[in-house]
Parts: sequence; C-alpha cells; structure tokens
Amino acid sequence: MRERKKTLRERIEERIARKRGDDVFLPREFRDLGGEDQVLRVLRTLVRDKRLVRLGYGVYGRATVSRLSGKPLLYSQNGFLSAARQALTKLGVSWEPTEAERAYNEGRSTQVPVNPVVRVRGRFSRRLRDGNQELVLER
Repeated sequence: MRERKKTLRERIEERIARKRGDDVFLPREFRDLGGEDQVLRVLRTLVRDKRLVRLGYGVYGRATVSRLSGKPLLYSQNGFLSAARQALTKLGVSWEPTEAERAYNEGRSTQVPVNPVVRVRGRFSRRLRDGNQELVLER
C-alpha cells in the first residue's frame, strides 16, 4: 500500500509546527515547497482558518483562537513588539531599541514604554500591525 503524498498545506503546517522559536513567517521561508502563488494561497487559507494572522505585506504570525471572542490572536511569547522585531530581522532591516526603552532598561527612567516603537536604520516602509496595535518607526 502506497502512502499518499502530503499536500502543500500539510507540509507548510508541519514546518510552522517544527519552528518552535519563530512566531513570524515570511512566504520566502516556504519557497522550496512550492510556487510563490501556491504558497501565498495556502498562507491565505491558514489566515482564514485562524491558524495564522497577517501582520503586514508578506508577514504572517502564529495565531491562537481567543476563547472569549473566537477571533485569532497573535501568539508570541513577548507580544506584538517581539513579533514585529522578529519580522524586521527576518526582512533584513537593521533596528535598535528607542532611547525611551533603553533608558527604562538601564534604570534611568521609571516610565514603561507602552507603544510598540522601534528605531529603524535605512529604508523600510511597510506597516506592521496586529488588530489596532501598529508598529511605530523612528528614524
């Protein structure tokens, strides 16, 4: 009896499950599994099935379904800011913490930075957002 070949969706879901440390995925990470259009189609269906959330153009995050609302939520150890930083790193954008965050971490300030802000070096014009939280870019 021959084993049936796994579908592209099954192979992509397997790879997402294997990458435990990653909360953010780019379509190019699945380029070796199929054509670009096919991969994007599968990623869209995973977003529709609440297995992933779309954070921006070509950026997808691991999702979990809210028990209260039934809507998909970004599943990231340290929240949206951590996922956004991971996305920037994967996209090859050099970033650093803002001055306010550095001051808080070094104990020079007691104000906790609440808004997701990152200082970006070079060119980057994409918007990264999760629900009503959007990454603010400092130049």
